[in-house]
Amino acid sequence: MLVRLTEADLPAVAPLEAAHGWPVGGSEAQWKTALADPATAVYGLMAGDAPMGDELLGYAAVARLPFEAELQAILVDEALRGQRLARQLLSVVADQARDWGSERLLLEVRAGNAPAIALYRAAGFREDGIRRGYYPLLPSRDSSSLHAPDTPPPRQAGAVREDALLMSLALG
Repeated sequence: MLVRLTEADLPAVAPLEAAHGWPVGGSEAQWKTALADPATAVYGLMAGDAPMGDELLGYAAVARLPFEAELQAILVDEALRGQRLARQLLSVVADQARDWGSERLLLEVRAGNAPAIALYRAAGFREDGIRRGYYPLLPSRDSSSLHAPDTPPPRQAGAVREDALLMSLALG
């Protein structure tokens, strides 16, 4: 079931992010701020029919800007990927942005996150640019080295940042 999350749902976020291997949406304080902010909407896909107490399968957060909206975070349980859950979340976020009167939905994504980039392109997002060296590298799940998800570890000694790909979806 797709629901708008509240602070009462916050305990369900930590296990999903822990299973993912790193926090996507931010610290607990950042989550509380986002959930209380009327210019931010956070949607979750819950297992079962009850919005409270069931397992959180994925979430997406979108923020209202003066003329646009920005996808701030999106995450789906790794075991459930490929089942179009992220597409559902992306669709509800785009609908929310349209309801706000936003002209475009913006996002940034790690340049090495090929599955996410493919999802965004399939949803109609276009590339707007690149922020070089924007993201810190993430810890590898299978070693102590740092690398970007879905990419091999960097070959250059001393490489410590990953590029961000900037994308947007026209909502008009």
